[in-house]
Amino acid sequence: MGDDAPKDGTGTAREAAAAIRARIGLGREPRAVFAVDPDHSRGRLVAEPESPTRTPFQRDRDRIVHSTAFRRLAHKTQVFIYHEGDHFRTRLTHTIEVAQIARALARALRLDEDLAEAVALGHDLGHTPFGHAGERALDRAMARWGGFDHNAQTLRIVTKLERRYAGFDGLNLAWETLEGLVKHNGPLADPQGRPLPHHGVTPAELPYPIRDYGRSNDLWLWSQPSIEAQIAAVADDIAYDAHDIDDGLRAGLIDLDALEELPLVGPALREVRERHPDLSRPRVVQEVTRRVITRMVEDVIREALRRLGDAEPESADAVRRLSGPIATFSEEVAAADKAIKAFLYRHVYRSEPVMEVMRAVEQVVEELFARFFEDPAAMPTEWCAGLDPTDEAQRARRICDYIAGMTDRFAALEHGRLFDATPVLR
Repeated sequence: MGDDAPKDGTGTAREAAAAIRARIGLGREPRAVFAVDPDHSRGRLVAEPESPTRTPFQRDRDRIVHSTAFRRLAHKTQVFIYHEGDHFRTRLTHTIEVAQIARALARALRLDEDLAEAVALGHDLGHTPFGHAGERALDRAMARWGGFDHNAQTLRIVTKLERRYAGFDGLNLAWETLEGLVKHNGPLADPQGRPLPHHGVTPAELPYPIRDYGRSNDLWLWSQPSIEAQIAAVADDIAYDAHDIDDGLRAGLIDLDALEELPLVGPALREVRERHPDLSRPRVVQEVTRRVITRMVEDVIREALRRLGDAEPESADAVRRLSGPIATFSEEVAAADKAIKAFLYRHVYRSEPVMEVMRAVEQVVEELFARFFEDPAAMPTEWCAGLDPTDEAQRARRICDYIAGMTDRFAALEHGRLFDATPVLR
């Protein structure tokens, strides 16, 4: 799509819909000049009439919430799998927490709150069962065909795999929402289209779903994302830090005293203990969690305002053309974020109780992939229909889509159906 080529009907129709939205108060709050303007969206790949009662990004948010992939997040692992406790976070509860933080940041910076929320709600749709362990296993299984990346799989879900509408596959989201889902963590390629390093490694090529979709819609992979997408990414970091500490404490993998020397968290803990010396442990944990979130959110707002003052972008596209992000932590809090993640990596994500389960679930995913690759007919009829028996890449991608969409529980049940013994996932 070109910069000035909206695809949602005629300009007159768009103006009429925008006028109705203005009369009923939608979008009445003044946005900053650098915010994305829903009335000037680049549009949708498949043209649709505009809604007179919802902005394009409100519609996108609603489509994501009503999608099958979104519902499945309720039964996908965040850190602890589904039967380890009812109060641990799932991928869905994590997503809702990210959306709440993103919306708060968007309001403070006078951005489009609906776009920020839509990106936050959709950012994890592509996750496999069993969290990052399932992703690692599926990435290994797909190594011959470009690997697996959950952000790329999110794009595949919202542009191909969801089948709810008569006129198109996927959700037909607006350009700005797709852009945010694909590159909320930053640019993916240089201006010549060459992939940028990811976790210190430069891939030979971009993930298949992104290359495939890029043939029909240019998402400016070389540019910075909108600030709305940037805050969805930093909200994800904030939610991970605060809530995984909470879940680690709840699981008994972390002791409260071990947090004393951790930046941000330690000062919050000491403050709570000094002010409320007789507070019960669960309430101490809750008070520490909310203080950490508040301080990280306020830091992002201050740093974003400082960077905006330096850069003075006059439009959302001016933000995209900057050399670095706007919505990010200050140097001090970025260092604290890094220390918190390293602490969680050692004491939670790579703790032996968690790793024992993760090794078992990786085995489940790897064995499912191998079985379906050997015998695609073991999948439901609609998943193996139309496969070319000579096209291994097509078969692998179909199997990958099927497994990635599974919930934890369904993956375990499928393994139990196909194998004599399933690893104990507890």
